Amino acid sequence: MSDLSKVALVTGGSRGIGRTIAETLAADGFEICLTYVSRPEAAEEVVKTIQGAGGKARAFQLDSGDRAAVATFFKEEIKGKVSLDVLVNNAGITRDGLMMRMKDDDWDKVISINLTGCFTFLKEASKIMGRQRSGRIINITSIVGQMGNAGQANYCSAKAGLIGLTKSAARELAGRGITVNAVAPGFIETDMTDELSEKVVEAMLAQIPLKSLGQSEDIAAAVSFLAGPGAGYITGQVLGVNGGMYM
Repeated sequence: MSDLSKVALVTGGSRGIGRTIAETLAADGFEICLTYVSRPEAAEEVVKTIQGAGGKARAFQLDSGDRAAVATFFKEEIKGKVSLDVLVNNAGITRDGLMMRMKDDDWDKVISINLTGCFTFLKEASKIMGRQRSGRIINITSIVGQMGNAGQANYCSAKAGLIGLTKSAARELAGRGITVNAVAPGFIETDMTDELSEKVVEAMLAQIPLKSLGQSEDIAAAVSFLAGPGAGYITGQVLGVNGGMYM
C-alpha cells in the first residue's frame, strides 16, 4: 500500500461477519487490512474478492491475544505508512460451558481474545488516530453481552466488558476527533447457525419480534454507517442489530 492510504483495519476479517464487513468497507472506498489467525486460504480469498471488485486489501496473520505481536504489527505495517481511518474490532472466539464446569483456560482464552485483544488494538490505533486528530473505532460486541446467556459466562463477560471499554474510550478520545462505538449483533445466520437443529432455530426465532435471523450484511451495514460521514456526531453508543430481540 502506498503512503497515507485511507485504510480500514478489520480484525478477524477472513470469515463470517468479519469478511462481510471487510468487503463492505472496501466498497465504501477504504483500503482494507484484515487480520486472521488460521486458514490463510480464506483470508487470501477475501483479498482476491476485494481486488477483483477494484479495491485494495492485504491480509496479516496475527493473534489478537498476543500483545507484543499486535504492537509490532502496528509499528511495522501501520504507523507512518497509512492513514488509519477505521478500526473494527471483530476478532473473537467462544469456549462455551456451564460456569461450575468451565475450565480456567477457557475463561482466560476468551477474555484474552475478546476483551484484552480489543483493548490492545484500540490502544495502538488510538495513538495513530490521535496524531491524525481523526478516526473511527467500532467494536463488535453481542446481544448476550447486554442480556446474558447460560453456558457463556466467559463470552458474555468479555462482550459486556467491551461495551464498558467502548464508552470509556469514547470519553477519552473525543477531544482528539476519534469516535468509538459498538455494534451488538443478535442471532445472525452463519455457518454455526446452519448446523443447528430446526427445533433450536425455532426457539431462537420465537424470541425475535421480526421473526427472522439477521444476516452478516445487516451488521456490515451498521459498521459502514458508523464509519461513514453521517456518523460524525455519534460516539459512545451501542447499536443493536437484533431484530428487536433486546430493546
